[in-house]
Amino acid sequence: MSGSTRLDRLLANLGYGSRNEVQELARRGAVRLDGAPIKDASQRISVTPDLSARLTVSGELLDPMPGMAVMLHKPLGVTCSHKEAGPLVYDLFPPRWRRREPALSTVGRLDKETSGLLLLTDDGTLLHKIISPKHHVAKHYVATLARPLRGDEVALFAAGTLMLEGETKPLAPALMEVLSPLSARVRVTEGRYHQVRRMFAATGNHVEALHRERIGALALPADLEPGTYRLMTAADIAAIFA
Repeated sequence: MSGSTRLDRLLANLGYGSRNEVQELARRGAVRLDGAPIKDASQRISVTPDLSARLTVSGELLDPMPGMAVMLHKPLGVTCSHKEAGPLVYDLFPPRWRRREPALSTVGRLDKETSGLLLLTDDGTLLHKIISPKHHVAKHYVATLARPLRGDEVALFAAGTLMLEGETKPLAPALMEVLSPLSARVRVTEGRYHQVRRMFAATGNHVEALHRERIGALALPADLEPGTYRLMTAADIAAIFA
């Protein structure tokens, strides 16, 4: 977003409320630009790259403009959905983020019982670039298994011939590193439904725990605790495709 726009339209699109609610925020002096209150939210303001550092709403800096990208350490027990019952990943963010336009969406999904690095963005072009098979963005998982490895999984996953139950096209080659008899690191470039779990199921094993630690060269930061998030930088996004 660039140029100029009405303040009430901008804040409504960022989820701060309806235009009438934004007008009321302004009348109460809750919207400030460079420290000075803007009492009329119908006025036009310049949308500049530094606006999020200059405009405050109720004492907090303005949320990022459209084009926002977020990394989340997804905890166990939450679902990557807007509508399903139970705890949702969107519950971990400010409520207004669910009202943003364009909407904030997960980049792919992690199932309820999988933890780790999850990306969200309102940039449709970026989202599709990450998930598109033609870009071959690798996802790295650590799987904890119910039974010891057989010993042939590394070769089987790398062969490009493994067929998942109910499918007619074999998986693309995947890399696997044995970490212990009951754990392995797996690198896949596809995003099929429950793919890593089904890969081990095809060998007669069961994944007890699954954690995504990296997307491309972007690793889950060690200091990002489960359930917490941070905005992504240009360097973070570049690392996905490195």
